[in-house]
Amino acid sequence: MIMPKHKLRLAFAGTPLFAAKQLKSLIEASHNIVGVYTQPDRPSGRGKKIQPSPVKILAQKHKLNVYQPESLRTSNACHELALLNADVLIVAAYGLILPKLFLEIPTFGCINIHASLLPRWRGAAPIERALLAGDTETGVTLMQMDEGLDTGQMLCKTVIPIENTDTRESLEEKIAMAGALALIELLSDLPRAQLKAKEQNHSLATYAKKIEKSEASIDWFCDAKDIELQIRAGFGRAPAFSYFKNNRIRIIQATKTQKNNQNTNALPGEITATAKNCFSVHCGSGELSVTMVQLPGKTPQTIESIKNARPDIFQIGDRMSKSD
Repeated sequence: MIMPKHKLRLAFAGTPLFAAKQLKSLIEASHNIVGVYTQPDRPSGRGKKIQPSPVKILAQKHKLNVYQPESLRTSNACHELALLNADVLIVAAYGLILPKLFLEIPTFGCINIHASLLPRWRGAAPIERALLAGDTETGVTLMQMDEGLDTGQMLCKTVIPIENTDTRESLEEKIAMAGALALIELLSDLPRAQLKAKEQNHSLATYAKKIEKSEASIDWFCDAKDIELQIRAGFGRAPAFSYFKNNRIRIIQATKTQKNNQNTNALPGEITATAKNCFSVHCGSGELSVTMVQLPGKTPQTIESIKNARPDIFQIGDRMSKSD
């Protein structure tokens, strides 16, 4: 491997907030960023207004050159990257497939920041899948990209324990911080790290497929712990929801109760107990204590604040359902 004789020229590719945090770390470390790739502006929010990505907003704030191709599978896209004369391309949650020709343009190739401990949870939704599976740990892997889906050689890993209170949002924040620190350390001597790169054990690979909207719908016939994990995994991006008195409500915060004397006559989805700050819902197995929901047209609220305004809203015998 040829050792660089100058400060590395970095190109960056990413789109969401997670990626913006990685770019921010590079900016704060005064790296030489010669170009930033992000997906084209898309409709977003209730009004579906065209919005730039968090990465684009940050890049423009720091007067970095921004590129937004619809695809990288064109000679023009490859030519554009070649003109940047980048030593390495850093990729974080970009959202576009990098073809072989594109991968080979930077001198030291392309480095991906992946939000899992590879080879576990390759793919689009590693944080959500780790939570849904009940994993006790996750982390971030920096890897040398190849043509496969998160199959490249691993340059470094950081392990992060998954706490019982972690949600997708809190875990993403922890992983983003760990990834940023690992990236700066890696770039301090990239050629040496590449010489020590390790192959993944492909026989241990699992796939983190994209979360579908249908997966946010709560099935109260499931185990209470599985529903709790579903709620934690959907926090912030795809909130878990249920129907209550013909209205769709989002369940924002809930935990499996430790009660052993459940009401065996209750139906799944039925409210079995209420208190000032929560209510309990019978599940296929176990009970769930709900402490925060989002009513239609409202922001997320604690059960206590909702009951202060509407004390009779959640009553014993009322029932949640999978459909209206």
